[in-house]
Amino acid sequence: MKNASVIEGVIVGIIMQKALAQNPNLLRTLLGLSFTLIFLLAYAVYGATISPSYYLYTTETETTVDSSSEPVKLYDEEENLTNWRWTFSADGVNLTWVNASASDLSRNAIIKLTSSAGLYSHTKLGDPDAEDFNCADKCYFNNTHEAIREDGGDDSIISMTTTDPGRRNNGTVYAKSLDEAEEKARDVIEYVHSPSVIIVEVIEEGNRSTAPGLSLITVNEDFESIEVFSVDAGTEFLWAVAAVVGCFSMILIPSFTVYFAARAKERKNELKLQKAEQEVDESVTSELEAN
Repeated sequence: MKNASVIEGVIVGIIMQKALAQNPNLLRTLLGLSFTLIFLLAYAVYGATISPSYYLYTTETETTVDSSSEPVKLYDEEENLTNWRWTFSADGVNLTWVNASASDLSRNAIIKLTSSAGLYSHTKLGDPDAEDFNCADKCYFNNTHEAIREDGGDDSIISMTTTDPGRRNNGTVYAKSLDEAEEKARDVIEYVHSPSVIIVEVIEEGNRSTAPGLSLITVNEDFESIEVFSVDAGTEFLWAVAAVVGCFSMILIPSFTVYFAARAKERKNELKLQKAEQEVDESVTSELEAN
């Protein structure tokens, strides 16, 4: 009877351990949560597709290159400096870029770009190798910008009338209808740079007889067209599913590992329980036969 009591205690302990085992509904809970999130993402993509509120507008760019203007020569005998001055009448309607390029400069030549309406410029503006550069934060707004060419040769000053990207090279607006979107887009683009007279100066040492070459490039951008922003629902949904699978893998894989480990332990305990019950039955049978 002593053995039977010990075996009964083992059985009770196994039953208690089984009762305190991990919730077997974990797997269904995690899968349900995953499919719910996928459904919500699918609905979000669907809603953005059938009821868009963003519109994309494009601008028509007109580039003007003026390299035929003749300069005015001013020589300062005291300073022994020659000042070459060009005056340009630019189109100020929706003017966005003003770039001055000089060639055949002498050593230590200074090139100046002046607009009384003001321009934004920086030495890194237009440099394809510039890193961590944002003109909206680092460009200077001045009436005059200048550059010094120490070694001579060619040089240029690149400038903009605004740092607002919506006024240049297309953009996006939020509206409830196409007409409202077009009106907003035109309001963003509309601009008059006045006065539009641009003055370029090149200052060289000595009494120069030959003027350097110079050209002024101006860019005007006008409203061209607008269309509703649309997405490929199928492609976006696949990307959304891939994102969900990737994110949830970091959660589900460890959770499933714990779950299956708990299930394996539970099955092991069930085998122990069956073995213990079998031993109890055999022990009870042996005692009955002995009596």
